[in-house]
Amino acid sequence: MRLFKSKILKNYRFPIILLISIIIGSLIGIIFGEKASILKPFGDIFLNMMYTLVVPLVFFTISSSVANMTNMKRLGKILKSVFLVFIVTSAIAAIVMLIVLLIFDPAKNTNIVLEVKGDKNYTIHVKALTVSDFGNLLSRNNMLPLIIFASVFGISLSLVEKEKKSVSNLLNTISLALMKFIKIIMYYAPIGICAYFASLIGEFGPELLGSYAYSMAIYYIMCVLYFLIFYTLYAYISDKKRGVKTFYKNILPSTITSLATQSSLASLPTNLDTAKEIGIKKDIREVTLPLGATMHMEGSSMGSILKIVFLFGIFGKDFVGFDTYLIAILIAILGAVVMSGIPGGGLIGEMLIVTLYGFPLEAFPIIATIGWLIDPPATCLNVVGDVSSSMLVSKMVEGKNVSFNKYD
Repeated sequence: MRLFKSKILKNYRFPIILLISIIIGSLIGIIFGEKASILKPFGDIFLNMMYTLVVPLVFFTISSSVANMTNMKRLGKILKSVFLVFIVTSAIAAIVMLIVLLIFDPAKNTNIVLEVKGDKNYTIHVKALTVSDFGNLLSRNNMLPLIIFASVFGISLSLVEKEKKSVSNLLNTISLALMKFIKIIMYYAPIGICAYFASLIGEFGPELLGSYAYSMAIYYIMCVLYFLIFYTLYAYISDKKRGVKTFYKNILPSTITSLATQSSLASLPTNLDTAKEIGIKKDIREVTLPLGATMHMEGSSMGSILKIVFLFGIFGKDFVGFDTYLIAILIAILGAVVMSGIPGGGLIGEMLIVTLYGFPLEAFPIIATIGWLIDPPATCLNVVGDVSSSMLVSKMVEGKNVSFNKYD
């Protein structure tokens, strides 16, 4: 028991430190007002260090992840139903969150006046997907073209036989080194975040802090409701009342482990045991769950929508129109199904949101903070969602013959 508590404390230590830093910075901003802007350079140091890592991080992590896929032919044999379930459930999570946030504005009564780049047309066009010169890829303002380029480069490298291994290993080594680099920078994060929030709250007032609290309340409540409503629905679709009963009888270990570790990968062994107890066939659970731990994140999909709507609200931009909604949902799916399996994928997704919608770079730490604060319930949905998805995959593969608690 003591070991379990120490493990929880270890996993939550960094978020707690950051939360304390935000509180201290906010108090400084409230007390000293605009005078707190003197601390802004300390926040800018942290942001600039993160910005300089974004471009190489995107290129090396994505190209490395794609190039190091063990067997491209094997991927073609993986059940199509797995990917269909992942995409559909991630889209449902995004749409549900979007509908809720259209009703409950997470950034009500808060408006930050900063220069916002770009026009009011957020439709993805040629310039959002590609650039006319290679040098333009080396800019954080062109995140989506860089992601596309890195993905195609990784696929191309995987098709090269003799030279593939050495180059792939090099890309992987650089990717790991960049992740260590970020880890080093994060030691400075509490100071940088504290200074940044002191300046931000001092300039724009404590209303921003209230918007954070309101957003967290919406998200946490939605996570509970989503868990109870949609995972019950998915279990029912899988095997009707027996599916629901079996799901809730066995899901508690996965739920507790995900909250304790805040990691989908760390929760994978427990998830595999849970799936076995539910009665999901060995070949299905051993394909769906490991894959889901790296590329199926319903909680993250909901989080992406929250970040987008929050930024639109606090920067005074109208979040309206079918195109705007569609792009938000596509970004959420991209973040939940594609970038979730890439080291630093959360960072990449947040920078993609900022650049694709033309927000100022100051918006990056604002949504990065949201990401840190919503991580526990988001991870819980990500992990439990893998189990419910494996039940749906079983239904699609077995059809009417599906019956849980009867498999080895």
